[in-house]
Amino acid sequence: MVRIEASYDGNLRCSATHMPSGTKLISDAPVDNMGKGESFSPTDLLATSMLTCIMTIVAIRAESKGIDVSGMTGSVEKTMASTPRRVAKLEVVVNLPSEIRIEDRAWLITEGCNCPVCVSVSDSMDVDVTFQ
Repeated sequence: MVRIEASYDGNLRCSATHMPSGTKLISDAPVDNMGKGESFSPTDLLATSMLTCIMTIVAIRAESKGIDVSGMTGSVEKTMASTPRRVAKLEVVVNLPSEIRIEDRAWLITEGCNCPVCVSVSDSMDVDVTFQ
């Protein structure tokens, strides 16, 4: 179990601390929802969690088979819905190194798409994951 503590700092900003490491992050309300947008919004963090979880699982699985994924990159685009305000869609792109064998690539894609965040999100959110 991991504990994260947070405080409301005013002006639609929160600070959170990852207690095991002491690492801190700040979230801001986005500009389109009365905020300043000076940092990740809570829904940006959800999108970031999806992308980085997929990439982390791919790296863990790759390491277990001696597959080099150095240089892997990715991006995520988040689309919001207004009623109710929620994340409607995440478009995730993961760029795997081109030298990975096709059978290893297929296995890594399957593993990445079964990351803890992917299997935890609501079915009401459209998630489109593309590996290149």
